[in-house]
Amino acid sequence: MLQIPIRFTAIASLVFAAGCLWLAIDGFTSPPDNAGPESISGGRSFAWFWVFLAGVGLAMAWLSWKLGGRRQDEDG
Repeated sequence: MLQIPIRFTAIASLVFAAGCLWLAIDGFTSPPDNAGPESISGGRSFAWFWVFLAGVGLAMAWLSWKLGGRRQDEDG
């Protein structure tokens, strides 16, 4: 069975969170082609969704890192 080290999982979660945060910042800063109020509102809510996903990625990274440290303490 393939076992992924828990520290690698934390780093991969950080990369995922960074990508989501990049897309969120891009969504907040780039104006839509059609500057109507509906498209601006839709773009902002989509950007907030990416912020939420970045938060989930950061939470997963923090939890993985903490559990990995605890596991190494028990093993060593």
